[in-house]
Amino acid sequence: MRISTLTGPDLERALPELARLRIEVFRAYPYLYDGSLDYEQSYLASFAGAADSIAVVAENDHGRIVGCATGSALEGHNEESGEPFRARGIDAARIFYCGESVLDPSFRGRGFGHAFFDAREAHARARGYRSSAFCAVVRPDDHPLKPAAYSPLEPFWKKRGYRKAEGLIATFHWKDVDQADETAHPMQFWIREFD
Repeated sequence: MRISTLTGPDLERALPELARLRIEVFRAYPYLYDGSLDYEQSYLASFAGAADSIAVVAENDHGRIVGCATGSALEGHNEESGEPFRARGIDAARIFYCGESVLDPSFRGRGFGHAFFDAREAHARARGYRSSAFCAVVRPDDHPLKPAAYSPLEPFWKKRGYRKAEGLIATFHWKDVDQADETAHPMQFWIREFD
């Protein structure tokens, strides 16, 4: 296994693999995302062009990408991410946005989640950001597609020093695996202030 950081042309070359992985991982609960390669590659290409963008990838022994975590400046990433901060008068220009962290289920529990956050936070600090934030989908506890063995990530995020930012909720639209059309999904922000 190998962890590496991709920016610029290296990141652009990896976009098809990252798109594939996002679709595979986000199809599961809690995201239940029914995405397409065309949309994913377009989204990731836009992300790759954002200020201070980074992708941290995990590759298996055969060089296949099995995990990825992205990050970029929050300001200018997309309208949906920055809007809750602007609405509350928070300076989004000082916040680094940790995008998705996706990992093939067979590679979980080996420390990649920490490695992904470590690399993104180091990247953010080196560029002068004061804090880091990400958002996660909010699903009702009784959601019919929630697996019985589902283990929420909140304890992991708290251990990393993130706190739920009450009232900072973005809305994203996507098509769930069990729906015919796109629907709105609330995305709760979590924030960590750097020392």
